[in-house]
Amino acid sequence: MNEPPETTPTDRLSAGQPADAGWPDATASDIHPGTDAVAPADRHVVGPLSREAAGALLDHGAALLETGDYREAFATYQRVVGFDDPAVTGAALLGVAQAAYRLDDEDFAIRTWERVLELPETAATYQAWRNVAAARVREGDLNGAIAAYREADRRAPHEDKAEISNRLGWLAKETGNVRASRRYFARGRGTVLPIVTYAILGITIVVSLSAMASVDGPNLYQVLELDKPAVAAGEIWRLWTVTLLHDPSNLLHLLFNMYALYLAGPIVERLYGSALTAVFYLVCAAGGSLGSFAFGSDAPSVGASGAIFGLFGILLIATRTHNPALDRASRNFVAQLGTLLLINIIFGIVASGYIDNFAHIGGFVTGALLGVAFVPGRVPTLRSMWQGGSGGQVASGFVGSQVGRMAAMLVLVGLLAVMAAIGFGRWG
Repeated sequence: MNEPPETTPTDRLSAGQPADAGWPDATASDIHPGTDAVAPADRHVVGPLSREAAGALLDHGAALLETGDYREAFATYQRVVGFDDPAVTGAALLGVAQAAYRLDDEDFAIRTWERVLELPETAATYQAWRNVAAARVREGDLNGAIAAYREADRRAPHEDKAEISNRLGWLAKETGNVRASRRYFARGRGTVLPIVTYAILGITIVVSLSAMASVDGPNLYQVLELDKPAVAAGEIWRLWTVTLLHDPSNLLHLLFNMYALYLAGPIVERLYGSALTAVFYLVCAAGGSLGSFAFGSDAPSVGASGAIFGLFGILLIATRTHNPALDRASRNFVAQLGTLLLINIIFGIVASGYIDNFAHIGGFVTGALLGVAFVPGRVPTLRSMWQGGSGGQVASGFVGSQVGRMAAMLVLVGLLAVMAAIGFGRWG
């Protein structure tokens, strides 16, 4: 007599039978939890499962999936479903769904993933949302896939965030939401919200406009501007507060500086992160102010140009020394920096009576040295993406080497100290 052909879960569903019918020992009495131990990895033993036995069955089910024995894996995982720990049951349901999916019963797999989502939140919840999202894509339900991927994104470990963001980007693009697509792709590239840049912009604009328009404006200038004798007398804060003020008779001074900061700041923040960007801005502000303090005229100075030129210096030098991977818009901006700086130098020479060229130079040189000393840590660089045959990084020139970076830091510290000494000697 010929034996009946084997059936898949899909065949049994079509015949009106439960999808797990025919699996050995996968009955309702076998899937209820308890506290008494059974033999590890033995799904045929009836009765309650201990935690150790449930864990052993989960491990055995995973091994069966690896070897391609999907029927036995299905039955092994099903034996654990119903354990009184939602984390264990969730893991078992994921295994059941994976086995069913491998047996071409996607409908049953989807329903099983959805059962995981009905449990209390566990580690399995994230994977279930991802699997449901992928199934929605295969069904053509793109909006449903977006909703599921968003749920997965809320629970995703850090290392999976970029992949999910890119998938959301493609789905948003397919559904015509271009703005959301760009936002998701930016996240996938590791783009961070430039909160430090925006904070500096907001504070500077508010203080500058207040000083220009308020009846107390003159008092703000007296307290915050770069007054060289006052700095020499101990009012060191002026090295930084000068960046908060701009020429009261020329609104374009503020607008141009803030636009330049709006362009350069987010790129620096994307390369180095928010914390380092804040430190860099303060150091570049000090470098610009010390340049003016040491070599500038006796007229008080105002403006954030020194700090902004420092950001220009960071971008111009870091991108050439460390070769970070940039998006197209950032590459285009950095490529134009040399021309922009040349125009500013020429304009500074022509209008030297109105522009503090030494603040620009001090800030730029400070930023350039920072660009050498610090390797961008938020995006890949060519040296981090390519490995030498010995397992080390591809060699770069002296400037980009560890010794070169340390030398740049020493030069920077020495330069700031020398400018401070000259300034105190002039105005003290």
